Amino acid sequence: MQKVCSPACAAAHAKKLSAQKSERANRAERKSLREALEKAKTRGTHLKELQAAFNQWIRLRDAGQPCIACERHHQGQNHAGHYRSVGSCPELRFEPDNVHLTCQPCNVHLSGNLIQMRIGMIKKIGLARVEWLESAHEPKKYTLAEILEMKAHFRAEVRRLKKANEVNQLEEVE
Repeated sequence: MQKVCSPACAAAHAKKLSAQKSERANRAERKSLREALEKAKTRGTHLKELQAAFNQWIRLRDAGQPCIACERHHQGQNHAGHYRSVGSCPELRFEPDNVHLTCQPCNVHLSGNLIQMRIGMIKKIGLARVEWLESAHEPKKYTLAEILEMKAHFRAEVRRLKKANEVNQLEEVE
């Protein structure tokens, strides 16, 4: 019925229990700190995190495709370029048809290269969808719950696409 067989074994067992207790306390402290930081986030912070998750999803969704505007494959940085900008049309900020993979030179130096981007989008999604994007839309004011739900959705999609890409790369190696 004893847990230890000798004083030396008892000392080792006590150290092990102490380490486990300390680790549980550290884990609980980190969890409470994480929850407190999450509660302290503003709506704007959550919106920025949602935008980052959405942009990452767009880059993974369009991975391997050329820039929508210049139709070249770039070795440099790729962006999730908005056809209708967030400033001019915030209601289309998270619309997948409005955002496509663009190269850094087109998105930054050519302000999106919109004329060429429109041509590329017509090829990709069709004229009807592009004209819908160019039409008027109802303003959207996302609630915090909607933002958190969308953030969780796009983060899950990013994980799914990363896993699918890993599987595809493993299959190509074999």
